[in-house]
Amino acid sequence: MQRALVVIDDTEAHRRLLAEAGEFAQNGNAELVVLAWTTPEAAEDGNDAIEWVERMEGTKFEETDATAMTRKFAEEFTKDVLNDIDGDIDVRIEPVITEKDDLDDEILSAAERLACDHTFLIGQKRSPTGKAIFGDIAQRVLLNFDGPVTVLME
Repeated sequence: MQRALVVIDDTEAHRRLLAEAGEFAQNGNAELVVLAWTTPEAAEDGNDAIEWVERMEGTKFEETDATAMTRKFAEEFTKDVLNDIDGDIDVRIEPVITEKDDLDDEILSAAERLACDHTFLIGQKRSPTGKAIFGDIAQRVLLNFDGPVTVLME
């Protein structure tokens, strides 16, 4: 069975990317690995917001760990996006909390560790100079992943 890795956050572009990867998984009878990415700062902000709600409402959430919250987001996001696709798709959620500068390494590491055959990710439109100065995650994955890479441009 093939295994495809798709990298998501909560943007509309990632919604379209996940739908594309879902179609691929369904048509190719592949397992879909959803790499849900967030930064440490965003994870900390989320934890602060949860603590504030707990104090204000006098409640206690079951899961407040950043990794668990990222997993929960990815499960709901994935379910919502793939809901319109007919048939069952095997989905595995892999949360990752890392700086954007390290995201390409995380993608490549997860793809290797999980034996993924195909990778789906978002690319940014940049000039060649912009890519040389600031780097480009999609370009680094394209050059270093040993398999097909589908890039949806933002």
